[in-house]
Amino acid sequence: MMNTPFNLHKQRGVAAIEFALVIIPMLLMVFGITEFGRAMYQYNTLVKATRDAARYLSTQPAGSGLATAQNLAVYGNKTAVGNTLAPGLTTGMVSVCDSLSCPGTHASVSTGSGSVNLVTVTIQGFQFQSAVSFTIGNVNAGLPSITFGPISTTMRQVL
Repeated sequence: MMNTPFNLHKQRGVAAIEFALVIIPMLLMVFGITEFGRAMYQYNTLVKATRDAARYLSTQPAGSGLATAQNLAVYGNKTAVGNTLAPGLTTGMVSVCDSLSCPGTHASVSTGSGSVNLVTVTIQGFQFQSAVSFTIGNVNAGLPSITFGPISTTMRQVL
């Protein structure tokens, strides 16, 4: 069939309609991928924060440095100066166990070559807040908040 002026006239505006139909799913996919990336970034930040705090505690004598470790986990520094590493993160979400505060599980733990004391830093109850939230009518069309499970790091403490 030949493209006559009559057939071309019928096809005018088809590309705009196709674009309108495709743009909504594409934008939803882009926002979803972006938010998933943000959630993974914040989760990774919290994992590194617990690791840094546990590494600090592993060099301290039992019972000392607990508040400093909490500051390291929340602020990334020992003095609690500046912004938190993740929005909404508080020192109340950070729990610390060492051989004095959790003697049943962290003091003189047997290994294949003797016994060691352990330190554990855990972040619990952190909720990732999506940056994409909007309401259409009475329906919340934004992405839901995600509460991460406990994020924990355990290391050997100096004796």
